[in-house]
Amino acid sequence: MSMFQPTRDEARTFLADAWRKHKAREPLSPIEATTVDIIAAHPEYHLLLQTAPGTDRRDFLPEAGESNPFLHLHLHLALAEQLSIDQPPGIVAAYRQLLARLGQPMAAQHAVIDCLAETLWRSQRDQAPPDGEAYLACVRRRASA
Repeated sequence: MSMFQPTRDEARTFLADAWRKHKAREPLSPIEATTVDIIAAHPEYHLLLQTAPGTDRRDFLPEAGESNPFLHLHLHLALAEQLSIDQPPGIVAAYRQLLARLGQPMAAQHAVIDCLAETLWRSQRDQAPPDGEAYLACVRRRASA
């Protein structure tokens, strides 16, 4: 698996493997432990991750009203990493402000990952690097709403 550009199947398998290891009480790496915490907060995805791990090759189409659970969990993981290193600079302060307004970590995380998903979508659409300033502006707007 490429550390920086895993395939879709590798990314999905990583989630399922971390969850399997947790359920089997096997040792977890730090990134797996963070992943397990995120998965634990999303019980609606537990069965999906336990059923034939790594074999779910479905496409989840937003235009069909579908949410991609694998993408959702990986966005949480990306946010956890961003918050651990304050990258882009200012994300920790913006997140804390949003958390203070919403009062619930999961609600704040979901608001931020909505901004992150939009930023990534625009980056892909425009074939340009993600716009960190636009991302922070989105989070700050939500924090001050």
